[in-house]
Order: sequence, then C-alpha cells, then structure tokens
Amino acid sequence: MEASKTTRAVGVPVAILVLIWAAWKVVNWLWLRPKKLERLLRQQGLQGTPYTLVTGDSTRMFSMHMQAKSKPMNLSHDIIPRASSFFNHLVNQYGKNPFMWMGASPRILITDPVLIKDVMNKIYDFPKPDANPVLKLLVTGLVNYNGDQWAKHRRIINPAFNVEKLKIMLPLFYGSINDMACKWGKMLSSNGSCDIDVWPFLQNVTCDVISRTAFGSSYEEGKRIFALLKEQAEHFVKLSFKPCISGYWFLPTSDKNKMTRIDRDIRASLKGIINKKEKTMEAGEAPKDDLLGILLESNHKEIEQHGKSKDDVMTIEDVIEECKLFYLAGQETTSVLLVWTIVLLCKYPEWQKRAREEVLQVFDNQQPHFDGLNHLKIVTMILYEVLRLYPPVLALQRAVHRDTKLGHLTIPKGVSVTLPIGLIHHDSELWGDDTNEFKPERFSGGVLKATKGQVSFFPFGWGPRICIGQNFAMLEAKMAISVILQRFWFELSPTYTHAPIQDVTLKPQYGAPIVLHKLRPMSV
Repeated sequence: MEASKTTRAVGVPVAILVLIWAAWKVVNWLWLRPKKLERLLRQQGLQGTPYTLVTGDSTRMFSMHMQAKSKPMNLSHDIIPRASSFFNHLVNQYGKNPFMWMGASPRILITDPVLIKDVMNKIYDFPKPDANPVLKLLVTGLVNYNGDQWAKHRRIINPAFNVEKLKIMLPLFYGSINDMACKWGKMLSSNGSCDIDVWPFLQNVTCDVISRTAFGSSYEEGKRIFALLKEQAEHFVKLSFKPCISGYWFLPTSDKNKMTRIDRDIRASLKGIINKKEKTMEAGEAPKDDLLGILLESNHKEIEQHGKSKDDVMTIEDVIEECKLFYLAGQETTSVLLVWTIVLLCKYPEWQKRAREEVLQVFDNQQPHFDGLNHLKIVTMILYEVLRLYPPVLALQRAVHRDTKLGHLTIPKGVSVTLPIGLIHHDSELWGDDTNEFKPERFSGGVLKATKGQVSFFPFGWGPRICIGQNFAMLEAKMAISVILQRFWFELSPTYTHAPIQDVTLKPQYGAPIVLHKLRPMSV
C-alpha cells in the first residue's frame, strides 16, 4: 500500500515534467525558433513578411491565389501578377531576396543569378526538401531524392534517355501525334476549318506518348494508371492551395484518404506491369525499347556488377516511383509547353509562318526525322521563348540542413530557399525592357548568348540536377509542332480567354480554343 502511494507520488511530478517539456517543445516550434530565425535574417539586411503564429503566410497566399484566379487577364505575357501573385507581391514590397513563411518555417526567394548558380551547383549544401506525406502520395522518385540515393537512381536511369534510345522512340512519338492530327482533320467542316479546344487533345496525346514510350505493349494499362495519377494531382492541388497550419499535411483529411486509396491502386497496377516485364526478361526475351524495359535492364546490370545490395540497385518500390515520375515529368511538362506554343503562334502569325516554312523546307510533307528535328532553328527559338514566358514550373525549392554560406548571406539551418523561375524569366533587369514581349530572336545565338552566361533561363532546372528528360520533352514538342504545322494553320478562337494559372504546372485555366484551318491534303 505504501509502495503504491510512493509510486503515485513519484508519478505525478514526472507527468508534470513531461507536460512542461512537451509544452516547451511546442512553444519553441511555433514561436521561439521562428522568431530567432526571423531575427537572424533581418540582421543580414533581408526583408520579408512578419511571422504569423501557426499559419505563416499560407492564408495570404491562398487569398491572393484565389483572387488572381477569379478573373482572366488581357492577352499579354505579363503573367506573373496572376500566375505567381504572392511571389510578385513579395518582391515588389520587400526587394529582390525577400523571405516569407511556410507555417513556422521561413523561406527566402533567391532572385540573383549568381546566387541561383551557387544553389543549383551545390546540391549537397542545398538538397531537395523532404517530401511531405501528401507529395509522397503523388510522386517521389529521382526528382525528390538527395545524396547517394539520387546519384544511384540517376546512374541507373540515364541509359533510358540517351540519344540512341530517343531515336528508337521517335516513331512512337510520331504515331501518337499523327493519330491526333488525323482526328483534327476529320473534325474540319466542309470549308476546311473548325473551332476546337486543343488543350484536352494535347493532354491526351502527351499521355499517349509517355504511355507508349514508358510501357511499350502495356501502354493501355499505363494510360489507366495515368488517369489515376491525374486524379491524384487534382487532389494534391486542392490541398496545396488551402490555407493551412504547420503539420497540416500529416492530418488524415478526406482528400488525403482518397489519395491514399488511389496510391494503392496505382502501385498494384504498376507492380503487375513490372512483374510481367521482368518475367519476359528472365525468360530470355530481349527487353523492349521502352523506358521501363531500359530501366529494368540497367538495374539488372547494376545487380550483376554490385550484387543485390540495396545501396546499389533499385527495389521494385523504387521502380514504381520512377514510373509515376515518368508521367508527371513527361506528360505535364510537354503538354503545357505545346499548348502555350500554339497559343503564341496564333497570336503571332508571322512567327507561325516562319516556323511552317522551316518545317516544310526540312521535311516537306514527309514524316519528321531525328536529324531534321535537331536542325530546326526557328522552331527551337520559338520553344525557348515560350519556355521563358510560360515556364511549366514556376519555382524550385531547396532545403538548408545546416548553417550555409550563400554569397554574402549565411542561411541558418531550418530556412529553405525558393528559386522563382517565373520571376527570373520575366525580370526586366536580366532580359531588358521588352521582357514581357514574345521575341524568339533572343535565342538566335543559343541560350548562352541570350542569357549572357547567367543562370537566368532554367525551365528544366540547371547544374548537376538538370531535368534528365529535357531532351525527351524537347524532341516530342518539336515533333508535335512540326506535324501540326505541316497540316494546319490556326488562329485564336473568339472564345479564347487568357488565364494562365499555376496548377501542378502552368496551365490555361479555361482551355485553349482555336480556329483550325486545313493547310494541305492529309497525306503526311
């Protein structure tokens, strides 16, 4: 009895100490640490929003995003106030390198090309931030890995994107794009024209391309998986633009629960495709020249060299994540590049004419080929200028896990940095007073000359972590634009509404209706 009373007597102060410790941790997380970091940033001359307890800037970001989204804009390329409204506000109010708050964590916008180059080159000092639980349900893979894991995956995946493999995939590009062009041709009225929203067609054709190139004979199953991933992305965007408190991503919300169920379905389907592919390879059948087959073959070579050590090869879960990434990187990026290219070629018919003349000079009405696509100078200039004005991704994020020097700044541990691609691409100090004008001739001497050697154009990233699939995306875009220009001329529909909006990528909020006109008989 006495022992029991003693135990209870000891237990009460221990419980109180635990509660005090837990309370201190919460206060430190939500107030003391953020205020300390804010003080360290301001001492270095950086300006930014004052810290707001728990929510940070998420409520303001959400409000500005919804306000910008509520009304379209005139047909200009000064898209940043609408598509990246909060970043635009920060720079206008606080200067070139302002800071903001994501919950209780500060984030600095880096807009100086010299500092951007440092961040992009020093991949171990500025790694990718840890993916939150919701982002992990959408996609991880190579784009989110760091250190040895990133190096391993990059090495194994590289063979899938070399020039020889891309040449082999080119007929698959053409097959999907040709099918789309034939559908458009059948939609033309007796006078040889029709009004068509090209946006869903471009989403479908890039989905078909990545399905065929990723999964070969299993591409129909791949398309079903990609439909699920599209639904997954919609839930992710819905969650991303809600005002939230620190730790919100960990809560079991209805949207997160739906994402969990979709993720299980995607994984089961991908596992079936991968197992089927591996069985055909084990049976001695040569792997197809699709991305999955090349990836598995490369992984098997690593196993032969290093054994089945987890540190040196990919697990089936790793392969599943890379397959999911093929979709987001391969489909999303190319579809938005194509839709903005068509919109701009409608707005600037003289450039449409010049691009068509080049395409017809190189290919006439024949199927575009690899060497010809790589020699399309005018088309390439146009695509680069579209990527400058309408980059698919408007910002990149990097973490800081220890106090790190960046130019004249010392970035404290726990602060993250944002590289605002959209802001940099539209910066008049870097691109001139005509920064918001469509002038493909900027790139007549190539990217290096256009940027004067600065890191001021990086739609696919830059440095060691530059997008592994950029050549794939550019080749597919050139093929699509070439086929379309061979067969049609086009202008904006009277119903077109200009409204670029940041979703997972920079998309046309109200689609892209154009008037399509027959150029020549459908004999390509």
